[in-house]
Amino acid sequence: MLEGMLEGVCYKRTTNLAIKGALLGADPYRSRGGLSTRPVSSNSNEVQVQIDPMHADLDEEIYGLHRKVKQLKNVAQEIESEAKYHNDFISQLQMTLIKAQAGVKNNMRRLNMSIVQQGANNVLHVVLFALFIFFVVYLLAKIFRR
Repeated sequence: MLEGMLEGVCYKRTTNLAIKGALLGADPYRSRGGLSTRPVSSNSNEVQVQIDPMHADLDEEIYGLHRKVKQLKNVAQEIESEAKYHNDFISQLQMTLIKAQAGVKNNMRRLNMSIVQQGANNVLHVVLFALFIFFVVYLLAKIFRR
């Protein structure tokens, strides 16, 4: 009975050490035949326990899947935070666009009121100025050709 208890304790200890070793990147008990304890000396009262490699591989697979699930969870949280950031940015852009549209609308209204108050004289002045410049350029081109 004592050997059965020792065997259970050694099994738990070996499994815990193997898991800790796998977590830390070192696996001192791994061998081709599976996990096993190493005898300290020939006088030792420890019982050597071997675990089927199939079960040890399942523990490693479960740990690997657990790590991948954590990575996916972190990626999902990053995507969520990026989506929130971009949504806030888009909301700010929409507010800026609305303010710009309101400003353009106000300026168009002011410009229309200014044109109505001063009449069409401004347009006439611009057309006359353009004709004057065209005439000056035409005369200079004719003079310097000769």
